[in-house]
Amino acid sequence: MMVAMRIGALCIGIVSLTGCTLMAPVEVETKKYALTTIPTEIPTARTHAATLLVLVPVSAPAYATPRMAYTARKYQIDYFSQNEWIDTPAQMMLPLIVETLRRTHYFSAVLAPPYFGRQTFSLRTELIELQQDFTSDQAVVRFKVHVDLRLATTDRSIAEREISVQERLGERNPYAGVVAANVAAGRVLQELSRFVIENAH
Repeated sequence: MMVAMRIGALCIGIVSLTGCTLMAPVEVETKKYALTTIPTEIPTARTHAATLLVLVPVSAPAYATPRMAYTARKYQIDYFSQNEWIDTPAQMMLPLIVETLRRTHYFSAVLAPPYFGRQTFSLRTELIELQQDFTSDQAVVRFKVHVDLRLATTDRSIAEREISVQERLGERNPYAGVVAANVAAGRVLQELSRFVIENAH
């Protein structure tokens, strides 16, 4: 009788252990990606004494997250479960904007927070859209920002512009979207630098 009970308990233990193993969640590695592209063709100009403070970009709520947005149905935004940005797109754009504008050589200095000294101009940027669009046969990345150049002494807006680009995906997958997003970012930065140079005077 005791032997039978021991065998029964052993069987229950084995079943329980097997069940726990089968029910344990499978860890899936999340792939992380970055926006790093600075355009190779940047407008340049004679250096002026003016300085520019590039403020930290803000973002529309849907894109204020490292989660990578896409749409497969009109009016609907979803996020990839196993693919993310290393930071929010707006945060990744800050150093790219600063470096792009420095390479124009237009300003004596291009600054970024936490600098809060005197400056001639400030640049505000809002990320309106950054998503992979699969609603048509040709998938694209849509990248849209609003830029606002201001006179620092009065905080008066000198010029505003919405920059919107779209870039085709080579394949219909998240990584192809990352590649396209970097190309689109370069195009946005090129237009942004041209806008700033044309209006910072």
